[in-house]
Amino acid sequence: MTANKLADWIATQHKAFLRWANSNLEAYELPLLDNLTRDFSDGVRLIQLLEIIGGESLGKYATNPKLQVQKAENINTALDFIKHRGVQLYNIGAEDIIDGNLKLILGLMWMLILHFTIDDISEEGLSAKEGLLLWCQRKTADYDEVDIRDFSSSWNDGLAFCALLDKHRPDLIDFYELDHSDHRGNMELAFKIASEEIGIPQLLDVEDICDLVRPDERSVMTYVAYWFHAFSAMDKIETAGRRLEKFLEVTSSAIEMEHSFEKRMKNLLQLIISQQKQWENSVFKGTYSDVKKQSTEFLDYKKVLKREWITEKSELASLLSNVRTKLATYRLQEYTLPEGLTLNDLDSVWQMLVKAEGTRSKEINNEMRNIKEQLRKKFADTANEFSLLISTVSLRISDMDGELDKQLEAITELSKQLKPLGDMLRELKLLDEQCIEAKVEENDYTIYSYDELEYELGLAKQSVLKKLAFIENQIVARSMNNLTPVQLEEFESIFRYFDKSQHNSLQENEFSGALASLGLVYSESEMHEVFEIASEGNNRVTFEQFINFMVEVTEDQQTSEQVLQSFIDIADGKEFVTELDLKNALIPEPMVEKLTQLMAKYDTQDEENGWDYLAYMSDLAGIK
Repeated sequence: MTANKLADWIATQHKAFLRWANSNLEAYELPLLDNLTRDFSDGVRLIQLLEIIGGESLGKYATNPKLQVQKAENINTALDFIKHRGVQLYNIGAEDIIDGNLKLILGLMWMLILHFTIDDISEEGLSAKEGLLLWCQRKTADYDEVDIRDFSSSWNDGLAFCALLDKHRPDLIDFYELDHSDHRGNMELAFKIASEEIGIPQLLDVEDICDLVRPDERSVMTYVAYWFHAFSAMDKIETAGRRLEKFLEVTSSAIEMEHSFEKRMKNLLQLIISQQKQWENSVFKGTYSDVKKQSTEFLDYKKVLKREWITEKSELASLLSNVRTKLATYRLQEYTLPEGLTLNDLDSVWQMLVKAEGTRSKEINNEMRNIKEQLRKKFADTANEFSLLISTVSLRISDMDGELDKQLEAITELSKQLKPLGDMLRELKLLDEQCIEAKVEENDYTIYSYDELEYELGLAKQSVLKKLAFIENQIVARSMNNLTPVQLEEFESIFRYFDKSQHNSLQENEFSGALASLGLVYSESEMHEVFEIASEGNNRVTFEQFINFMVEVTEDQQTSEQVLQSFIDIADGKEFVTELDLKNALIPEPMVEKLTQLMAKYDTQDEENGWDYLAYMSDLAGIK
């Protein structure tokens, strides 16, 4: 029977088993087989194959048999060796091989492949076919598109082979870039990469798997076994590499942990020693804010820094224990701590820190008590002195008498003496704030508080201002001979009543109120004009200006005729008056400006402007 007439499975097996045999012969540079039925007929090539896959010599045999008996002896030698290696043979003898019985020869080849290539495969306690199938399933478990259930139709689309490549050599193929519908393309790519890059002999062709509904199981299994051995060898190397890597990781990790322990231990010891030196060199500045700041820093240290150090101390002990455990686990040399970096060294330094903490706490508490006592005394001394000075001012004011000019000189001098009291009061305020900050609530060294001394200074200032105003007003009143004592007293009383700010002067609204209380009522525009005149263009009316204004009002109750005559006199008989005429009459400049605004212009036939006072008086008083 010719090869092209054989059933598909026989043709596939013949191709696969032939290539399997040749892959073994090729490794030893022996001639390759062309046909299993012809090339095994004298037993020589069969013996050579068995010596290779069995790893031992079969003894003497006829290397160039001519006779039928020699060929039979060679084949029987081979069959005996196969039985000797534990392979059970059924229904095959030397004559079957000599005659070229392909089905029996393929059966024999399958037994050899199974025993020498597949039987040594083991996966999770399973062996041979089950173990190989489980290996394929485990390696492709992450690929949803691949579902390997057998060694036949599960391999049709080529994706199973591509997945095995991607799993072990992702540098050679990208599974997720493949066209999953291109079965032949995927198979060709997998076969090519496996052969050229991995060194897996191509026992089958693409059509042996892709073109058959159910590819031959034995052929596929034989080919996949090569993949298993190729990648298992790779896995073995990777396992060895991982073992070495893990060992290096362990040793490196242990060394890093040792270095970390030493570095952290040095740092912790330096921080503790540095903190103690800082406390030793600390100096108090003698102020509450400073001692409070240092107290806060000490409390912060205990709440934050010390707790971090306690945690670090515990972690260092744990880290050292882990290092020793890891070294003991892997039977590595025990870790010897550097001198000065042992846990005992840390405990010694820690005890010194605790002792230094106690000393620091006492120093801060003592300084706090001293600062509070000093604040009490300083506030009391300043407050008592301040009260004495205030009393002296009040006494001097009450004792003041004699000539007005001397009293004015004395009260002016006393007013100057009040300025240092303002500075002293500010000092008292600062001391009071410091006492509040330091929670100094009681003071046996004085009976005065800041609030009452501030109030007393205010009263003293008012007394001085009132006395100064009184004396100045008395001097002004003394010169007002054209007022009766009763008028002067009335005017002074009204002035003082409306001098709300006690500046000895009146603002426009205050001035308006004072005049109204005396029966002098003006419109708003008139009031503003009167205020401008009385204040001489300023924003306040002094007592002297007020008295002068009242003298003019009470002295000169002018008639409209008198006013008209005054215009005539100022204009020197002209029918108009000029700005120069008004200024020569010593009328205040603001009043001159006001008059020129109120009067109509007069045609003077000259460059100089004139104003029609006749029309002005006619409009106001009906005088023609």
